[in-house]
Amino acid sequence: MIEIGMNHIVKNFGFKKILDKACLEVMTGERAAIVGRNGTGKSTILKLISGEESPDSGEISIRRGATLGVLEQIPRLREPGKTVEEVLLEPFADVLAAERELRALEAEMASPAADFDAVMERYSVLQERYTALGGYEQEERTAKVVQGFRLAGLLDREYNVLSGGQKTVVNLAAAVLRQPDILLLDEPTNHLDVKTLEWFEGFLAKYRGTVLLVSHDRYFLDRVSNRTIVLEAGQCVSYPGNYTFSMQEQERLMLQEFEQYKTQQKKIAAMKSAIKRFREWGAQADNPKFFRKAKELEKRLEKLEILERPQLEKPKVPIKFSGARTGAEVLRLRDFSLAFGETVLLEHAGLLVREKEKVCLMGDNGTGKTSLIKAVLGELADYSGEIVLNPSVQLGYIPQEIRFPVEKDSVLEAFRREYVCSEGEARNLLAKYFFLGANVFKRVSSLSGGEKVLLKLCILLQNQVNFLILDEPTNHIDIETREMLEDALLEYSGTLLFISHDRYFIEKTASRITTLRERRIDSFDGGYAAYRAYLTKKGGTAD
Repeated sequence: MIEIGMNHIVKNFGFKKILDKACLEVMTGERAAIVGRNGTGKSTILKLISGEESPDSGEISIRRGATLGVLEQIPRLREPGKTVEEVLLEPFADVLAAERELRALEAEMASPAADFDAVMERYSVLQERYTALGGYEQEERTAKVVQGFRLAGLLDREYNVLSGGQKTVVNLAAAVLRQPDILLLDEPTNHLDVKTLEWFEGFLAKYRGTVLLVSHDRYFLDRVSNRTIVLEAGQCVSYPGNYTFSMQEQERLMLQEFEQYKTQQKKIAAMKSAIKRFREWGAQADNPKFFRKAKELEKRLEKLEILERPQLEKPKVPIKFSGARTGAEVLRLRDFSLAFGETVLLEHAGLLVREKEKVCLMGDNGTGKTSLIKAVLGELADYSGEIVLNPSVQLGYIPQEIRFPVEKDSVLEAFRREYVCSEGEARNLLAKYFFLGANVFKRVSSLSGGEKVLLKLCILLQNQVNFLILDEPTNHIDIETREMLEDALLEYSGTLLFISHDRYFIEKTASRITTLRERRIDSFDGGYAAYRAYLTKKGGTAD
């Protein structure tokens, strides 16, 4: 049964056509993933299906009676004072109201003055309604989701004061708690640590409803999705399998198209050669028959539908890092202790980062990864112990939440504010990062998360850096840009320290994994797969 249908959807934003007669179908029980470059319209499709946006033309259909659960990419504010627990229980307003009525009737039945039979009859009817609403399962389900997303410590906190990552997790938990027929998830893995990711993957594997999600997390896509929808040039192409399968299929079809193109080019060349020969023979023999043959071939050539040459290589961002030598020891922490309020994060910990190493910091959310980096950067003074940076270090840093000095700046102004050059040189450099034409005049405040990362990279890479520190660098950037970043980091001759929960990225990039847990720092030589196998053998779980 078709759960979601899009038929010839057109959607424009200003003069830019995002969707051009796009079509897709999602069947009942499928876990379909939409992938594509930033700005191609993936989130727009979810907004159209949820009713937040309307198409300019075309039809959207949802199975009659189906309920929707939606996770937005950017969390919205709630009413002041509303707690996390209240946000989580929003889907159960009817259940909670029925529960309060049941308690009131129970109190009434205990009164000697009550008409017991009449109250009991009302109680019986209400109990049936409570059961139908799933009241008896609600508490168990809530406890399970709270534990899985590890929200127990946040239940009494006001929602509006949470970090962006914490809000995302709470909203995700609220969306799945309702158990809707259709889940619409926009970048659900952002801000989830690996342990929570693994739990969520297991949850979705058992989920009985239909899931349509947007994600750039390749590891997650491979483990969860059974249909992949590739969005490009305003069109949707669907593949029956996970992300890796869809990429293999695209490559196979591309090579097939290229072979067809080469075959046709050979045919065209042969026809042109034959036309030339017939004309030469006709002129030599003064025979009109040869000219008629040449004319026939020319007409056949004119009617031929010429195949375009397939683009085997997609445009790439010219990401390239370079930097001078630093010396054997780049960073050392000695007897390092760190606290957040009354919570001790690290206690008498040690860490050594050597030249040319690529070290990934992993750990549960709240274990102090970003705080450690801020201490190294000199942005956090509330620690004890010693931080030793090699004097030759030239730091490059990309934070998790990217901000620019003046949010009203255009892309061009923001770039020239941090890198002094002429307007022409700036526009040439920005064009390499897909900031073309009028896009250089967009305000940085209006940029997508991926566009902000690209602009920050463009600024950073104009300088020589030999020690890169990256905090969740793959958040908000599309898969192609992630792959470019991975390739660039593999070629990078300097030292790298980064925080990530992107397991694919970690496996591709890291030479050593360093974990923060139980107030200490532990190291493991190797990538994510080897680290995961080690933990499995020990009977543990990833951080």
